[in-house]
Amino acid sequence: MTDNPAMNRLKGRVILIAGAASGIGAAIARRCVAEGARIVCADYDSGAAQTLADQLGSSAIACQCDVTDAASAKSAVDIAERNFGRLDGLVHNAAAPSTSATVVNLDESAWRHEIDVSLTGAFLMSKFAVPLIAAGGGGSVVFIGSQFGRVATTRAVAYCAAKAGLIHLAKAMAVDHAPDKIRVNSLSPGAVATTRLLRRFPDFEAANAGLGPAHLLGRIAEPDEIAAAAAFLLSSDASFVTGSDMLADGGYATR
Repeated sequence: MTDNPAMNRLKGRVILIAGAASGIGAAIARRCVAEGARIVCADYDSGAAQTLADQLGSSAIACQCDVTDAASAKSAVDIAERNFGRLDGLVHNAAAPSTSATVVNLDESAWRHEIDVSLTGAFLMSKFAVPLIAAGGGGSVVFIGSQFGRVATTRAVAYCAAKAGLIHLAKAMAVDHAPDKIRVNSLSPGAVATTRLLRRFPDFEAANAGLGPAHLLGRIAEPDEIAAAAAFLLSSDASFVTGSDMLADGGYATR
């Protein structure tokens, strides 16, 4: 991996990012463009996706995408093909707000929504993206998981189950699509300084104070750090990496 995005590891490649409008997804979009890729910024929030694409210039286009809807997922892939003529990578970063509950008091609709966005969404995006990636000679699929797909935490049964499923979906797809020269991996961050944390903490300083000590490095991550790991997995530098779950969790799961 490199600290120099200007090396253009992704030059000429087309990457579709689902859940691109903010946080980790937006950081990945910026990193991909910095490394030479053209990207489709797909997000349920079409306005935020368009704002990001406008910031990134001619290398990016935006589209509205509900990853839980097959027609919407297919449309995002079709937009990539129509505008860029190919697809070399897919990043599934879409995630629903997590509900704090045990299995006893978690509402069924909340369970279904979290599973649908994180796991079924990855399935649907892959269903339509993989044939286009294969037609271009192969590429890379990256699912944004979580350390909580490896280890459990309190009152997060839907989130933990969805992320664990996402990690194993990547492994199963890696087996199926190796003959298509498609590498499939998951990337599992620890706590990251995104607005998701501001639902629990008043600011990032408080989030870092509360969550940082649980990580061996003593702090939470910046979105750009996760984006750098994603860019590695999307690039040829990871040409012999498939079926893996890359932990970018500051050592959280080691404890």
